[in-house]
Amino acid sequence: MGKKIFFHGISAGILSATACIIFNKIYFFATEADFSKVLNIPVLIGINILACLVAAIVYWLAIKWLPKSGEIFFNFAFTILSFASVIIPIYFSLPLDIKYPELFPGLAVPMHFFPALAWFTLQPLFSQDKVS
Repeated sequence: MGKKIFFHGISAGILSATACIIFNKIYFFATEADFSKVLNIPVLIGINILACLVAAIVYWLAIKWLPKSGEIFFNFAFTILSFASVIIPIYFSLPLDIKYPELFPGLAVPMHFFPALAWFTLQPLFSQDKVS
């Protein structure tokens, strides 16, 4: 995998993790619902960096196997998978000792879009084709 794509994945993962941590703090301040037993800072960092590194691998494979349409295919697939993945927090069963379980999807669902948003935000910095 190219260095540029790897750094894109790491950078997007860090940006996404930072956004999730900030959103988690804002959500707690607004609702006082504490989901730190399920979504704590190390989990948020790990999941976001892993998701963006997997995205970098898939992106690399897409542009390698589909040179003309790989980027479009990847962008479409990443967006669709982000939307499809919101089903996970909706059906996730929380431990019985957590208060306000009905508020959990309001925290976790938006976070599923942060890796894709971070990837697309940083894409111009790592783009192969620069306009002169």
